[in-house]
Amino acid sequence: MGMKCIGVDIGGTSVKIGLFETTGELLDKWEVKTCKEDGGVNILPDVAASIRKKLDEMGLDLKKDITGAGMGVPGPVMPDGYVEVCVNLGWRDLNPQEELSSLLDGIPVKSGNDANVAALGEMWQGGGKGYKNLVMVTLGTGVGGGIILNEKIWTGEQGVGGEIGHIHVMEGEKEACNCGGHGCLEQVASATGIARTARRMLAADNRPSTLRSLKNISAKNVLDAAKAGDALALESLNKSCYYLGWALATISMVLDPQAFLIGGGVSKAGTFLTDIIKRYHDELSPMATKKADIVLAKLGNDAGIYGAAKLIIG
Repeated sequence: MGMKCIGVDIGGTSVKIGLFETTGELLDKWEVKTCKEDGGVNILPDVAASIRKKLDEMGLDLKKDITGAGMGVPGPVMPDGYVEVCVNLGWRDLNPQEELSSLLDGIPVKSGNDANVAALGEMWQGGGKGYKNLVMVTLGTGVGGGIILNEKIWTGEQGVGGEIGHIHVMEGEKEACNCGGHGCLEQVASATGIARTARRMLAADNRPSTLRSLKNISAKNVLDAAKAGDALALESLNKSCYYLGWALATISMVLDPQAFLIGGGVSKAGTFLTDIIKRYHDELSPMATKKADIVLAKLGNDAGIYGAAKLIIG
């Protein structure tokens, strides 16, 4: 039996945990509820207890069989594992990496921001396999990003590296983004942003559209309607993808990655979506003669546990 390791992905509602061979094979995965009460003091003890229980069931010894655990955290993480604040968990001023290590008999624990860790997982065993330099773009409620340079996460000086959702792309936007800015990429290209852009277009334009009959328009509605040939939906989606392509072209001029990986709920639209993004990215980065590939992420919700495991394997 080879050595094994653990990947932990801490989310606002649940914590995903995976047991891996150090070769990258997922042996088992499970979840525990995220207890956010009392500033999230129970989250890590719950995780540690769950890991111990699973190892007992499998007849594995924490000290003998496990090389360590990696952990993805929903917020900025300093290189030493220190976390100033995790809004979604109620954490303030703590080092979850040190805490989890002490709860697990001192085995090594390494941590990183969840979006960065997911990008690492995709490079290791997902849609990014074979690339050394890539940028992962997660299109969900927000627009998340993770930068992998030379197979390593790039966080920047204060952990803001990869926060591509807050690149300013739109002038004259009156509504504020949740970061306090106006005209962020997230406001037009996230799932929320795609729906919002379509709602605005419907209000400003009286052309017929299948979207008009819907009460609450979602990004999926917009993508489905665009795929089915609804002109207004397609125009709206093109607008969202234009801004996304613009942001990615800008990133190409700074980092020149081999690929952009598109993940998150919106990416379920598949190559229909990536083809539109690619068209704008390529058009807006004329200087790059070899264009970055724009490909779909493959690991879905498991990207975080894979990346967390890879953190500790190195």
